[in-house]
Amino acid sequence: MYAAEDLRSEIAYIAYHFHWPHGELMELDHIQRRDYIRQIAHINKLIADGT
Repeated sequence: MYAAEDLRSEIAYIAYHFHWPHGELMELDHIQRRDYIRQIAHINKLIADGT
């Protein structure tokens, strides 16, 4: 079972960065959410590194 706290954390992280509505984020499956989280983290790292 997928923990509700983990789901909320994923949704909040993506919503903060992409400003997508809650309903659209809830339609994503776990694999899609994790992929977006990896992409956001990569973008944030590039920005932080100045590249």
